[in-house]
Amino acid sequence: MDNPPVHAASSRRDFLRAGAGAALAMAARPFRAEAFAGDDVSPGYVDAHVHVWTPDLSRYPLGPGYDAERMALPSFTPDELFGHARPCGVSRIVLIQMSYYVFDNSYMLAMMRKHLGTFSGVAVIDPEASPARRMRELAAEGVRGFRIRPGKVPPDRWLDDEAAAAMWKCGADEGLSMCALIDAEYLPAVDRMCGRFPDTPVVVDHFARIGIDGQIRPADLDALCRLARHRRTHVKVSAFYALGRKRAPYLDLGPMVRRVLDAFGPERLLWGSDSPFQVMNGHTYRDSVALVAERLDFLTPSDRAWLLRKTAERLFFA
Repeated sequence: MDNPPVHAASSRRDFLRAGAGAALAMAARPFRAEAFAGDDVSPGYVDAHVHVWTPDLSRYPLGPGYDAERMALPSFTPDELFGHARPCGVSRIVLIQMSYYVFDNSYMLAMMRKHLGTFSGVAVIDPEASPARRMRELAAEGVRGFRIRPGKVPPDRWLDDEAAAAMWKCGADEGLSMCALIDAEYLPAVDRMCGRFPDTPVVVDHFARIGIDGQIRPADLDALCRLARHRRTHVKVSAFYALGRKRAPYLDLGPMVRRVLDAFGPERLLWGSDSPFQVMNGHTYRDSVALVAERLDFLTPSDRAWLLRKTAERLFFA
């Protein structure tokens, strides 16, 4: 896996200092699937964050502690997903193992095999059960990342055990991403692990959920952007329905997108819808794509190409 190119952040800082009031001018225009073009014409966008599950509970049973009544929807199969994604120009998708199945990645793997080349995968494994061996087994089946989350462990200790170290070392050795679903208070622990394992690719999901309570705090953004000094860290620009004002067209999230863009560069940002949650309760898939593809006017065509395709390609489809 190639290292991302160095982003010329100075030009963006100069632009900010110029005081161009249009820097965050964002218009809620109708969505066009061909929003970025020129040098970056591609077969389609890549959605870096989607969950799928099936109503076939006999073949793919739910994990301990889950039952059908607790599922957000009775099903969200690839065919249901394609009905939202394909009209918006999305041709490839990174599947995130759904929590309903706990450590059983069978359904995700089956869908990856069925739709070969369309899906990549982020698996969930038991960190206490030979994690490096299991990571390599799943990598042989096309998995390119592993979800990590703290559970009930205190923020300052959640990555301090041998199991976490084994996963991060294997990630460095095999080019497999640690995909962290965390709140901002857990970022310092990620920062320490990035320093300890500088060659491990890391993806922070959903801006570290900054803004999930409606408040986008500068201190939280500072903690997230501090990770940018580690060259293999990335941020997923995703889950717009859940952050800030939680209302389309999500233009209030523009300053947060701009902040992480200036810190990480577009080569280390990737867009994800977080479907099916993005297509529930009045939210739409189209509005999620359109925020990046059209509505944030400070994004250049090259920026959009990285966020909507090239970063995810490099991490999950190379």
